[in-house]
Amino acid sequence: MTIAAPVADSSSQGRATFKAYLQKVGSGEHTSSGLSREEAAHALELMLDGAASPAQIGAFLIAHRIRRPEPQELTGMLDVYRQRGPQLRTEKPAISFGMPFDGRTRTAPIYPLTALVLSSAGLPVVLQGAGRIPVKYGITAMELFAALGLQLAGRSVAWVQEKLQRCDLALVHQPDHLPDAESLIPYREDLGKRPPLASLELLWTAHQGEHLLVSGFVHPPTEARAWKALELAGETNVLTVKGLEGSTDLPISRACVTGRPRPGDEGRQILHPRDNGCYGADPLWEGLETWSSQAAAALGGQGELATALVWNAGTYLWQTGLESTHANGLERSRELLRSGAVMTHLQRLRQEMG
Repeated sequence: MTIAAPVADSSSQGRATFKAYLQKVGSGEHTSSGLSREEAAHALELMLDGAASPAQIGAFLIAHRIRRPEPQELTGMLDVYRQRGPQLRTEKPAISFGMPFDGRTRTAPIYPLTALVLSSAGLPVVLQGAGRIPVKYGITAMELFAALGLQLAGRSVAWVQEKLQRCDLALVHQPDHLPDAESLIPYREDLGKRPPLASLELLWTAHQGEHLLVSGFVHPPTEARAWKALELAGETNVLTVKGLEGSTDLPISRACVTGRPRPGDEGRQILHPRDNGCYGADPLWEGLETWSSQAAAALGGQGELATALVWNAGTYLWQTGLESTHANGLERSRELLRSGAVMTHLQRLRQEMG
């Protein structure tokens, strides 16, 4: 969908327009109503451009959180991110991961290592994130990749696109590539809650073209809204994951709840690590220094993160169709780690991106 450029809003006009949107979403349980896709897109434009007042923006974000955004509202906001954010392309089908931008604080992240395994298998991987932001101020993707020797901050979109083509790995960094969205970060701190923008971040990808979009969630209603919003947005290949801390990291301590929505069928999939020799405790976050040494061991198929890495990488190799069965995906991931192919790939990435 292409958003029609709104008539230029003066300061007073912008506030008046936004006030009408705020009245729709914040009028109470019985009288509030959802915005249309176009209205939601315009509301987000007004917030990003500073045309709405700080009081209006804060009121809108908390009212929208309490009422919960409707699918078409999320799709409208997604339209804005698609237009304002970078657009990356690959010749091959890709995988794109959507997870909370405010990071991880309790469990050790597996996704940077998963991304290395998948890209070593020739699958383009697109990740995204931001700096340390409220409400969790958790460890970020940028910090984790830096600990692996990959310096991805401060890069241009052209640089990211080139490395994606050459190395099958990209990290879209909000401060560098979608700076307009940075203006809304202080509201997260002041409100003390994740705003609806946090749901948007799970659905947006900078990748254009054929891909599997993987989106993390915590609560079932969030997943249902995501399915509908992505359907409206034209995303036809979606995998939702009840992952660790809302991420796309599949747990190994319990059954994994996932969904591949299809027309007339939610495509619910329950994956059992115990049945596939990958059962264990989910590794805990113990700081960046500890994680760095654990990550180095896991990339060689050893240590505390190795089982979780095999489970995640193998599952995604299967879900993307690179392997025909789950068992084959898990075996492929083990072989890539055992053979040293992933470490060789990382060394190349360090030369390209370090």
